[in-house]
Amino acid sequence: MPGAAVFMLRDDEEVLVSRSLKGDSRAYGKLIDAHQRVLFNLALRMVNNHEAAKDLTQIVFIKAYQNLGTFDQKRKFFSWVYRIMVNESLNLLSRRRRVEPLDEAMPAAGMGPDRDAEAGEVSGIIQSALMELAADHRDAILLRHFAQLSHREMSEMLDIPEKTVK
Repeated sequence: MPGAAVFMLRDDEEVLVSRSLKGDSRAYGKLIDAHQRVLFNLALRMVNNHEAAKDLTQIVFIKAYQNLGTFDQKRKFFSWVYRIMVNESLNLLSRRRRVEPLDEAMPAAGMGPDRDAEAGEVSGIIQSALMELAADHRDAILLRHFAQLSHREMSEMLDIPEKTVK
């Protein structure tokens, strides 16, 4: 993952999306460069696993590319790809809860079964509470606390005034 996030103007983003729709892979690469750090950090905070977050980030950008023709160009690309990331992360968490393989030969890792269970329970409570929020409120919390964006960055990403974000 590259270091610094690249924030782009809406006009620049629109040009890159248009070029991507015409098959320009470099333009799509620039969209990825601009947003992958924030999306990776969001995935990492949501799934709490570095490799899974890397995989999710790749999957999201592949899905976004495959569905770019359905993207409403009146909206911000980041908002659209962000929504894909949240949905994919929640899907992964849901699949993880359903299938927990047992391997008695595998050594225990972490803080111990009691603390691991407690952490899992807290995580589940947080996920449930997030899902009960309206989408715009959930987005603000995820961007602020999971992606660790500033109010200004959130304002730019969500294309809403900074006061509304606060």
